[in-house]
Amino acid sequence: MTARERFREVMDFNREVRPPKWEYAFWGETLNRWYSQGLPRRSFVRCPQGITTPTGSLYYTAYNTQRETLRRGMLPPGQVVFAGGVYWPTQGVPKDRDVEEHFGFDEGIELLDINQLLCPMFEPEVIDDTKETLRYRDLDGIVRLYQKQESTMPTAVGWLVSDWRSWSALKEHRLRPRDLAGRFPPDWEGKVRDLHARSHPIALGGYPHGLFGTPSHIMGYENLFLAYYDSPELVHDILDTFAQLWMNLWEEVLGVMEVDMVHFFEDVSMGTGSMISPAVFREFMSPRYKRLCGFLKSRGVDVILVDTDGDCTELVPLFLEAGVTGLYPMETSTGMDIQRIRRDYPRLQMLGGVSKYAVAGGRDATEKALRTTEALLRHGGYIPYVDHSVPPSVSWSDFRYYRARLNSILDEVDAR
Repeated sequence: MTARERFREVMDFNREVRPPKWEYAFWGETLNRWYSQGLPRRSFVRCPQGITTPTGSLYYTAYNTQRETLRRGMLPPGQVVFAGGVYWPTQGVPKDRDVEEHFGFDEGIELLDINQLLCPMFEPEVIDDTKETLRYRDLDGIVRLYQKQESTMPTAVGWLVSDWRSWSALKEHRLRPRDLAGRFPPDWEGKVRDLHARSHPIALGGYPHGLFGTPSHIMGYENLFLAYYDSPELVHDILDTFAQLWMNLWEEVLGVMEVDMVHFFEDVSMGTGSMISPAVFREFMSPRYKRLCGFLKSRGVDVILVDTDGDCTELVPLFLEAGVTGLYPMETSTGMDIQRIRRDYPRLQMLGGVSKYAVAGGRDATEKALRTTEALLRHGGYIPYVDHSVPPSVSWSDFRYYRARLNSILDEVDAR
């Protein structure tokens, strides 16, 4: 079976089909360590070659300062490297190939690289460039500070929307929901033809598109939290505008091709639980999710996934009630009990869920974690992988043991 076929069957709870062999992501320092410990270096990471859309290329300007390090065959230590279990291209980050080839992973998820944010994009503008930092205005108009030595995701230091005036200007010039010209790549018709015969799954949505993710992206967390109470009409208008834009844009896509899933980016939870109350979720997010999910399902999109880190246990019933079908990366390392979640919500699609700390803890801890994985696989609707970016505390030996064991467990599904 192709990766696309496997994905669709597993998301439909077919327990007789092996889930795709995927991982989520690795830190650059992790891969550097693994190369020194025996990971064969055959096909170094695949890097974006330029700016395309806000979805595909946010942070590209910052990460491009590390090109010399990449040319030397090393990865910046704080650079995230995506694997097949998360859509790509996105956020200007590279994609792994060596781990994928070593373990015989399935083809990964491709994100349709269309402009789902601001059109026209802002021109990247360097404000200050030193040996240690880069301060610049990104494609989305947000001013960011990039710490070159740490090489982690750039930090926003200047927001795009602060009040009705700034939001109205943005909406007028870069967010006309019915003006779709310029949001598709020049080779769109050829891309559509090529994807009709694809063997891998494709996705719409992605980073930073979500009903918490997008307003927090353009406003900042603190400003959004205050706006929920001080300027609720502003937040409602932001959400309505983006929801309408996405439906108009996705209508064009779904009219010419079948997509396998839509991803919403939220990151609305953390290690101690949700960052917003259920009441805020129901007032601001639920109505738009119901509208978006209803629209997608009426067009044949049956898999609607939400990316939220941390412990999202409190939010699971709210997402399901609003029409979402699945969640990832199910961070058990923050205390989530995914077996209980499976019992409580038997039709929730789940991806991830293998504790990074268990894999770092050696064989006994890994075996214990994989017993949970085996139990979840018997139910279906589950694609297992490490529950976020694999940290450098995981040695190549420990990861190799974990991944070989997981591959063996997955192969047994096809052998039933």
